[in-house]
Amino acid sequence: MTKQIVDAIERARAHAATREVDFFAQALEASAAFREEYEGRMGVVKAADMPFERSPDGLIKHIIHEQMQTKECCLDIYQQFLPAGKASGKHRHLTEEIFFVVEGSGYDLHWDVRFDCKDEFEFSWEETPKRFEWSQGDFVYIPPYCAHQHFNSDPDNEARIVVVNSRIVKPMGFDWFEQLERAEGF
Repeated sequence: MTKQIVDAIERARAHAATREVDFFAQALEASAAFREEYEGRMGVVKAADMPFERSPDGLIKHIIHEQMQTKECCLDIYQQFLPAGKASGKHRHLTEEIFFVVEGSGYDLHWDVRFDCKDEFEFSWEETPKRFEWSQGDFVYIPPYCAHQHFNSDPDNEARIVVVNSRIVKPMGFDWFEQLERAEGF
């Protein structure tokens, strides 16, 4: 004889009438619509299709962005142009960032985050930034939620970097992106 673990009261609660929905059916329809729409997205992005933006972080040229309707669904990628002797804006976001130095030389300042989670998220940042020198051909990693700023140390020539960010945490509720200082002139 098998002993019942669930009693009759709990079983009745589980089957109690509440409102009915069609979430599963909606998800199936949405998935079918996405797959159909996805087929028409760009798999190759030509240079002429990469828009410029005068952003608070400075001049950027989007290579891949979620609003560009490309087949890439997880990453945002852009070129950032750092004028001679100038800096980007200062910002932070919950995703890690990487960039590759296409041309030029300079340095980054990174203000590391201090994090605690007691009853709620508690963030603070180091007062003194760490400095990282970079030049053509270098790859730079920026940890999640680290406040950072890029500086072109060449007073005569522009620097150009290709920046990659993940947008995968946005749908998880972590769309935390803050511009702390604007780039000069933007």
